[in-house]
Amino acid sequence: MTMRQLFATPLYEADLALDLAELAHSIRSLAEDDGAGRRWAKEHGYKGYTSYASLNDLPRRDPVFADLAKALTRHAATFARDLAWEVKPKLDSLWVNVLKPGGHHSAHIHPHSILSGTLYIDVPDGAGAIRFEDPRLPMMMAAPIRGADAPEPLRPFVTLHPLPGQLLLWESWLRHEVLPGNARGERLSVSFNFA
Repeated sequence: MTMRQLFATPLYEADLALDLAELAHSIRSLAEDDGAGRRWAKEHGYKGYTSYASLNDLPRRDPVFADLAKALTRHAATFARDLAWEVKPKLDSLWVNVLKPGGHHSAHIHPHSILSGTLYIDVPDGAGAIRFEDPRLPMMMAAPIRGADAPEPLRPFVTLHPLPGQLLLWESWLRHEVLPGNARGERLSVSFNFA
C-alpha cells in the first residue's frame, strides 16, 4: 500500500540576523508619528497601530526598512525557486504592526499578491499566535473531526507561536489569522506582500 501526499501547502521559515532593536525603534517611531495610521486603526477596530493603510514608502523612509526589503527579496526568491515558480517575486508592499495586548487580526488572505509574510520583531510571552487554515476546509462538508494528535499536514488549522527574528512566508491565497494573546506587552511585526 502506498499513500501519496498531494497538493502541498508550503510555509517558508527562516531566522533573520537583523538588528531587531533598531527595527523595533523604527516601528515605535512610526506609530508615534503616523496620525493617519493611528486613525485608521481606531476606525477599523485594530487594537494597536498599523501603517498598512497610511504609509507605502517605508524602504525609502528609513534605511533599516531598505535593508529589510533587500533581505526579504532574497528569501522570497529562494521560496519561489522552492515552489518551482518561473517568476521572480517583486516586493509590492511592506507595513508595520504594533498589536496591543488582547489584539487580533481576523482570518484573511492577501488578494492581488503571490507571496505574503511576516517578520516578527518583538514577541512578548503570551502574544497572539498566527494560525493557518487548511485551504480545503470549505469543501469538507461532512469530514469527520481529526484527532488532536493528527500529523500537521492533516490538521484543519496549524498554529505557530513566532519568535523574535523569525520570518514566515506563504502563498498569498493561504487564509491566516492572529489569535488574541494574553501578553502584557506589545507584539511588533513587519508584514509584506510580493507580486
